[in-house]
Amino acid sequence: MLDTNLQEYSHSRYNPLIGEWVLVSPHRAKRPWQGQQEDISKLSLPVYDKDCYLCAGNIRAGGKKNPEYKDVFVFENDFAALQSKSPSFSMEEELFKVKSETGICKVICFSPDHSKSLANMSKEAIEKVIEVWQEEYQKLGSQQEVNYVQIFENKGAVMGCSNPHPHGQIWSQFHLPNEILKKDTHQQHYFSEHGRSLLEDYVAQELEKKERIIFQNKYFVVLVPFWAIWPFETMIIPKKKQSSIIEMNPNERIAYAESISVLTKAYDQLFNCSFPYSSGIHQAPTNNHDHKHWHWHMSFYPPLLRSATVKKFMVGYEMFGMPQRDVTAESAAAMIRCVVN
Repeated sequence: MLDTNLQEYSHSRYNPLIGEWVLVSPHRAKRPWQGQQEDISKLSLPVYDKDCYLCAGNIRAGGKKNPEYKDVFVFENDFAALQSKSPSFSMEEELFKVKSETGICKVICFSPDHSKSLANMSKEAIEKVIEVWQEEYQKLGSQQEVNYVQIFENKGAVMGCSNPHPHGQIWSQFHLPNEILKKDTHQQHYFSEHGRSLLEDYVAQELEKKERIIFQNKYFVVLVPFWAIWPFETMIIPKKKQSSIIEMNPNERIAYAESISVLTKAYDQLFNCSFPYSSGIHQAPTNNHDHKHWHWHMSFYPPLLRSATVKKFMVGYEMFGMPQRDVTAESAAAMIRCVVN
C-alpha cells in the first residue's frame, strides 16, 4: 500500500547512487497549467531522406559518404566534442585548475530506415544495436587513452536532437565524467559496507514493494526510481549484478532488447506522440581498476510533464537549490504501466 504522506505532502527523497536529494511536491500536480506548451510533431517521416546526412549512401556534413548499410552503422563523429590527438596540458592554481581532455566520439545509426525509432523497431533489430554497444564499449575501452565509455541517445527536437534519423552516440574519454565519479564513489561505499551491489539490493526491495515497477522479465526490471527527478524518468536494471554490458550472455541480451522495446513503446502510448527523451547507460569505467561494486543500468530522462505539449523545465529553485518534481514516482509508474502492452 502506498504511503499517503508521500502522495499528499511535500518531502525530499534521497538518491543513494549520487548522494543527492530531490524535492517532491505532490500537491502541486493539482494546479492549473498556464505555462509554455510544445508543438506536437505530426511529421510523417520517409523511409529514406535524400537530405539526411545519416541515411545510407548519403554524404555526411563532414563530406564523407555513408555506406549502403543494412542494419546498424557506426562512424566517428565528423564534429566530435572530444579530440583524440590534442596535446597534454594542465594548470594547477588554487582557484584556476585545468586539465586537458582527449577522447573519441562516435555516432551509431540504429537502422537505415529514416522513419524508425527504438519504439517501432523489432526486438531483433534492437538486439543488433545492443551487440554494437557491447562491441564499441570493449573496443574503445581497451585503448590506453580511454577510461570511460558513455553510450547515450537524444530523441526528439525538444531534447536538442538535430536529426530525426534513429541514432545515438558513444563518447569515450580519458577522465571520468562527474556523474560516473559520484556513482563510483557511492556504489563503492555501499559494497564495502554490505558486500553486495547497491542496485542489487535496491531491485530486490522494489520487486517486493511493487509500487514503481513498470515491467520485468527473467533478467531485467524496468521501473521509475524512487528518487526520480524527471516526471517520467525510468531505469532498466539487470536483476543480477553485472559491472558492464559486455557481461550479458545472448539470452540476457534478448531480454534487454525486450525491456527497451516495451518501455519505448509505452512512452509513445503515454501521450500518443513520439516521446522525447535522453537515455544513457552507466557502467564500470574501463581503467583496469577493480569494479566489482559496479552494477550497470540504463536511465531515461524524458522532459514531458502533463501531456505531449507540456514540458518540464529545470529553472528557478531547481537551478539554485535542488531538483524538484510534482508527479510522484509512484503515480508516474502507474501511468506508464497502464499503457504497457
